[in-house]
Amino acid sequence: MKKIGFVIPWFGWDIPGGAEAELRGLVSHLAESGQAVEILTTCVKQFSSDWSVNYHKQGTKVERGITIRRFKADKRNKSGFAEVNRKLMANQLPLTAEEEAVYSKEMVNSQALYAYLREKQEEYGLYVFIPYMFGTTYHGMQQCFEKSVIIPCLHDESYIYMEIFKAAFPKVRGMIFHARPEYELAERVYDLSQVKAAVLGEGVDTDWESDGQRFREKYHVKEPFILYAGRKDVGKNIYSLLYQFAEYKYSHETDLKLVLIGGGKVDVPADIKDEVYDLGFVDPQDKFDAYGAATVLCQPSKNESFSLVIMESWLCSRPVLVHEACKVTKHFAEVSHGGLYFSDYYEFEKALDFYLENPAVADEMGRLGRRFVMENFAWDVIVKKYMEYFEGLAD
Repeated sequence: MKKIGFVIPWFGWDIPGGAEAELRGLVSHLAESGQAVEILTTCVKQFSSDWSVNYHKQGTKVERGITIRRFKADKRNKSGFAEVNRKLMANQLPLTAEEEAVYSKEMVNSQALYAYLREKQEEYGLYVFIPYMFGTTYHGMQQCFEKSVIIPCLHDESYIYMEIFKAAFPKVRGMIFHARPEYELAERVYDLSQVKAAVLGEGVDTDWESDGQRFREKYHVKEPFILYAGRKDVGKNIYSLLYQFAEYKYSHETDLKLVLIGGGKVDVPADIKDEVYDLGFVDPQDKFDAYGAATVLCQPSKNESFSLVIMESWLCSRPVLVHEACKVTKHFAEVSHGGLYFSDYYEFEKALDFYLENPAVADEMGRLGRRFVMENFAWDVIVKKYMEYFEGLAD
């Protein structure tokens, strides 16, 4: 089929972000399979940068065998956007039509990119946009609805209920979802009756091996431990994990520890400072060794459209504990038989007790999780599913 253009607000081989990492993996593996792909993006460096600053030079480069076309970002009214975005973050809905217009106009945009999408559309089989909430997706897909596919990375958050998205998304050619609950959320919010929607998942690198003993020796962790992996901030519900772990330690005589890996800062309560090891960023092999050494990985986030960390834990044959409020991770735990979920301290306590008292069952749950990942999200499986889907849509 013709080349596929993947549109994302910013692109780099080592910039942070879940959608950014997903796109890197997807385009690389599609290219390896022989499908022609390009990345169409702005000159902005990354999410945490000023979206008006063109860090990269405008133009076309080939990097790691992938063509990357970068276009200058538009200047924007940052204060106007910030005021509207503050209301969205505080869940102060509904917005007025004027506020939604400010949001779409003043977030990251590139008129040069949109002109290219419009003028060069015959050269592409499809345009694939990721994720949903940015100007590059909202305005980009409007240049060619009939060739547009969105990988939205949806969460149940205020942004998805904006009227501009409800009006535009039913017009696209297709939508790709990571999990059934994400698709069901989209169906509740948007009219997808004319959209070819598919639950395809996300690719996971499955070649890693883990050595739990190596992790223990390198970081001097002798005790059993809960592992938290990922960005340490309020949005990931990490403080809920800290407070529940503190309560567990208070009510149980146990040498159980909590190990944190990943970026960000967190204020550990004083009464458990000696029970929590915050290792910050570790290299990838150390991360996988940590998974292998853990009693359980806890993913307390309530807002995930996939969750790579639970897949990585399962690859290392370790079970997971997720929050019941996150429909996606709860769904994965249920269908894989590789994890438990909790909604309050009582359920958190019972789940931990179960894992600690039934190590053989915990090991089997980890093995079932690994099988689930290999059968559904290994890259050869994902590339086959995506290519069949794209070929069914392309002209």
